[in-house]
Amino acid sequence: MTYHGAVKVGGPPDVRELAHLIITKVAVGPYDNNAYLLRCRATDEQLLIDAAADAPVLLETVGDDLATVVTTHRHHDHWGALAEVVATTGARTAAGEHDAEGIDVPTELRLADGDRLRVGQVELTVRHLVGHTPGAIVLVYDDPQGHPHVFTGDCLFPGGVGNTWGDAAAFESLYRDVNEKIFDALPDEAWVYPGHGNDTTLGAERPHLQEWRERGW
Repeated sequence: MTYHGAVKVGGPPDVRELAHLIITKVAVGPYDNNAYLLRCRATDEQLLIDAAADAPVLLETVGDDLATVVTTHRHHDHWGALAEVVATTGARTAAGEHDAEGIDVPTELRLADGDRLRVGQVELTVRHLVGHTPGAIVLVYDDPQGHPHVFTGDCLFPGGVGNTWGDAAAFESLYRDVNEKIFDALPDEAWVYPGHGNDTTLGAERPHLQEWRERGW
């Protein structure tokens, strides 16, 4: 079946099979958080993006082996199940270097802009975006046999950038980083996997960038 990314809490995950990577998306918790399990086809090594809210669901999705859990940013709804997932699987923890102190579970691998993170033979690029939180990160997989795949946490959604709670400076920072590090760097075909809700593409969102700037959120 064709991947669509429209998952609901309590419903089944959606699975996208790429040439080198399998992506499983599942929705959990009262805030409809998305968690993404990435599995390298060549090695079966797995990486989880955001251990949010519901450890039993995440552990069922993960199965027996998990190498790394990446937390996209410090907000509790994105790491509420992190302690239990790590205790059960022994996975190492990773997060942006400027958000690590805001996460109750110790961060073993502190990530900076431009860092490379591997899951098996697959390489992800870290992008640091400031505004939603000081240390939020986005992970980019540039599929050599397809288009890029961008895991944006709460920095980019269908219809706009992440919440900056009316802080004009934070909005300007996030808007600038999203433009320079995501829209200017990647093609329209790039697929966006956000921290909540449905997926989108950069092509679907690009025509609205000026609208976002003008409205200030």
